[in-house]
Amino acid sequence: MRSQLSFTAVGHASSVLLATSFVLCVAFGVLFPGAAMFRAWQPLLPGFQWLSWWSFLLGLAESYAYGWYVAALWVPAYNFAMRRTARQE
Repeated sequence: MRSQLSFTAVGHASSVLLATSFVLCVAFGVLFPGAAMFRAWQPLLPGFQWLSWWSFLLGLAESYAYGWYVAALWVPAYNFAMRRTARQE
């Protein structure tokens, strides 16, 4: 059994998850403008404004990049913890 995480797999999975969440939130904001969540995205996504094609693509790219940021922090920490745990057993 492989106990280490793949950086590439976690990076893509996290990025797709965050990008999909962004698209769903934008779609929700378009369908229900009174309950839009764009105010929650603005502090997290520099340059994101509601709503233009440029801003949408920028927010999508930034969301995807945040997935890689999560992977860059999570994968080494997880793999380090698994190596330490395996040595202690």
